[in-house]
Amino acid sequence: MMIEFKNVSKNYLTKENEYPVLNNISLRIEKGEYVLITGKSGSGKSTLLNILTGVDTLTTGEVTVDSARITSFNEAEMTRWRGEHIGIVFQFFQLIPTLSVLENLLLPMDLMNKIPKEERITRAKALLEIVGLSLHAKKLPTALSGGQQQRVAIARSLANDVDMIIADEPTGNLDSKNAELVFDLLEKLNKSGKTIIMVTHEREPVKGASRKIVIKDGMINENYLLEGGANHG
Repeated sequence: MMIEFKNVSKNYLTKENEYPVLNNISLRIEKGEYVLITGKSGSGKSTLLNILTGVDTLTTGEVTVDSARITSFNEAEMTRWRGEHIGIVFQFFQLIPTLSVLENLLLPMDLMNKIPKEERITRAKALLEIVGLSLHAKKLPTALSGGQQQRVAIARSLANDVDMIIADEPTGNLDSKNAELVFDLLEKLNKSGKTIIMVTHEREPVKGASRKIVIKDGMINENYLLEGGANHG
């Protein structure tokens, strides 16, 4: 899925004035890319992702994914589109603590009804196998380490066979060893054809990433290919 931001701006209104967060950003991300978005806190990088996922609305401009102008969707249309096409991985996992690991993976399938009902348990178990946690299917998330919970969250993001994964600081709450496991997993998913867009504070290039975009003061400050990254234009 080709993603295009066209002249996207976002302003937040306060009682006193209007506060610009994104300033006329135009950007294209090709299908199958692994893109890192970096920048200081408050630079606008997470807002950019939130507009793509429909969590936030833009002030001016538009975002298209393939032929779909997603910024014109109503709330119900956006919820449906997001559930079918985007898997989201958060810094703090956001697993449901009262559900088992397996049930956390089944929930998005049950909500979307994209995966046939008779295939859901088999698919959930297969995803846990991919992230190396098949032996923990019946445990509650709180019984797992932070790194294990994040791998469950990545498996959950894949539940509905999505086209892209949006990861917002997915290793920000992990030690270096577990962060490396998460990076390895995301690299494998990208090689399998998934588009990966990740907000990160990592100073060093992330293994497998193809491009780095630096946001500064709501604008694209740098946009360049990483060594070994595929050129998608």
